[in-house]
Amino acid sequence: MIHEPAALDQMFQALSDRSRRGMIDRLGRGPASVSDLAEPLSMALPTVMKHLAVLEKSGLVRSAKSGRVRTYRLQTEALGQMERWLAERKASWNRTFDRLEQFLADDQPE
Repeated sequence: MIHEPAALDQMFQALSDRSRRGMIDRLGRGPASVSDLAEPLSMALPTVMKHLAVLEKSGLVRSAKSGRVRTYRLQTEALGQMERWLAERKASWNRTFDRLEQFLADDQPE
């Protein structure tokens, strides 16, 4: 279970934007520079940088600067935290539906 709900909130908020989800998808194929991430988007570079700052603050990506190039990498541990949280919710919902199914089956006339 995730012990830092605020961190989870930041991750989901970061992923609430289509452009940022696209950046995450791209980083799933490997590290990329800011210009690589900006290429498919129809927005100014400063706007792309703001989106990347949101992703980095959420812990979903990390960046490193080498010379004049800043490269971003996906933080799979953060995605793992989200995945575990979702799996816990899914398991809980499945248990609830299983109980409902059993209740309905028991309630059927013979």
